[in-house]
Amino acid sequence: MTVKPDQTDKTTDTEDISLLLADLWRRHLPTLHERLDLLDRIANEATSGPLPESLREQAQSVAHKLAGNLGMFGHNEAGDIASEMEQILKAPTAQTLLELAPLAQSLRQQLTPNL
Repeated sequence: MTVKPDQTDKTTDTEDISLLLADLWRRHLPTLHERLDLLDRIANEATSGPLPESLREQAQSVAHKLAGNLGMFGHNEAGDIASEMEQILKAPTAQTLLELAPLAQSLRQQLTPNL
């Protein structure tokens, strides 16, 4: 006799995972806000010239973390924006640094409905 998995069990598992992810997202929000604020500040500072190395490294690290975390929570487009910021911060030029402010703004706009 073959026992088929009950569809109700699958639905319950999916609901449990969704609730767990929603709870993790809520707990992660203060850190997310801090990271977005940091990227905003650094992006604005980058419009006036080269970034100090310590700030560049910090912003790159934050963008990297956001890229991974946002994808995990299903915010793929926002994760892509954070990844683009990370790539710019790995090897910034005068031109690419100017791209950070609009990217930071787009990142925040993507996430605003979920903040």
